[in-house]
Amino acid sequence: MIGKARSPLARIVPLALGIVVFAAGCASNAPQDTLDPAGPQAKQIDNLIMPVFGVAGIVFVLILGGAVWVGLKFKAKDDDDFNEFPDQVHGHFALEIGWTIVPAVILALVGIFTVITIFDLAKKPADAITVEVTGQQWWWQYRYDLNNDGSFDEIVTANDLVIPTGRNIALRIRSNDVIHSWWAPRLAGKMDAVPGRTHPLTIKAPEAGEYIGQCAEFCGLSHAEMRIKVVAVSPEEFDAWAEAQQAPVENPTDEAAIEGWKIFAGTCTSCHTVRGMNDPGAVEGDAGPETSTTPFEYPEAKNQLANKLARQLDQGTGLPDLTHFMSRSTFAGAKFDLRKNTDACNALGLNWATTDDGLAKCLNRADLEAWLRDAPSMKAMHPGETMAPDSRGMPNFDLTEEQIDQLVAYLITLK
Repeated sequence: MIGKARSPLARIVPLALGIVVFAAGCASNAPQDTLDPAGPQAKQIDNLIMPVFGVAGIVFVLILGGAVWVGLKFKAKDDDDFNEFPDQVHGHFALEIGWTIVPAVILALVGIFTVITIFDLAKKPADAITVEVTGQQWWWQYRYDLNNDGSFDEIVTANDLVIPTGRNIALRIRSNDVIHSWWAPRLAGKMDAVPGRTHPLTIKAPEAGEYIGQCAEFCGLSHAEMRIKVVAVSPEEFDAWAEAQQAPVENPTDEAAIEGWKIFAGTCTSCHTVRGMNDPGAVEGDAGPETSTTPFEYPEAKNQLANKLARQLDQGTGLPDLTHFMSRSTFAGAKFDLRKNTDACNALGLNWATTDDGLAKCLNRADLEAWLRDAPSMKAMHPGETMAPDSRGMPNFDLTEEQIDQLVAYLITLK
């Protein structure tokens, strides 16, 4: 039976889709371009993989070309050809040895250079700053060991990994829940974050700028929204940032910020930490009435969730430390910009929120307020009902618009 001839449209559509897919890989502004390495570790991987790609391309052309040549040369010319059994090459010693030895040699060479590269990348440089990277659903925590005493307690931050240019950074990657994978393509290869294990990875940024990455191992509902941002600054800027990160917070003095301070103390401190924070109801000279730090009254499911998150905090698996929240450029697992993503705001760098003018022009208040208003609707965190006791992530606390304004007023004091 002779089938129907394919229509021109049926031929064009697959070709067009193939062209679109190919063109999608040619974006000029792709921040996670693996083939555009910046750091020496990423370049070392690139130096390994490009020759492998070249050999694979040659093999592909030879095999596919040979298959096409055989198909064209020995295709059936008439009905009688279908009944003829082709000549067999079984027992052709030279061919069988050739297509066994050559692939084995190619794979052996690739394997040798791959193993050498893996062990070289695993070495910890003597002058490296050590940072503990902890994957959690769904954000990254960074703890710095600046004095090399083995305790990662000098700086505790989240979302933005700030590093000095020209300095090796020895990451110690781990997880508090499920398997994640830390990957900033322009700086280094992927490294899994596995519960109960610590995996080493060294990165180095040659130039100041932002190096974007992504969790590369499916880890739950918000896996695609668990982003990575490495912020490389000059050594002088890094030293100033590190000193500021270790300074205690100052109590707010503005009336709205004080009220937000009370809301934070009564609602957010069951999960979040602000190191050095005092009880706003016990501070001498507090402009507002003394208030309890007991969380607001919420439906039972919310109280269960708050209790669970409090236990996570006790076990070191709580939510991001917000001590110097306004020194970051992102929040909510780096899904949202805390600092507006404009050239003028990005040029302010780490100090964007230290002046009233920078804060007024660059604070992404719309997304921050929306997050406080209803976090579950902003990021997929809950497997069932938004307030189920077994949920992960920030719940909806049903804050009023006035409370949201007051809470923002407090958060912007955390510089």
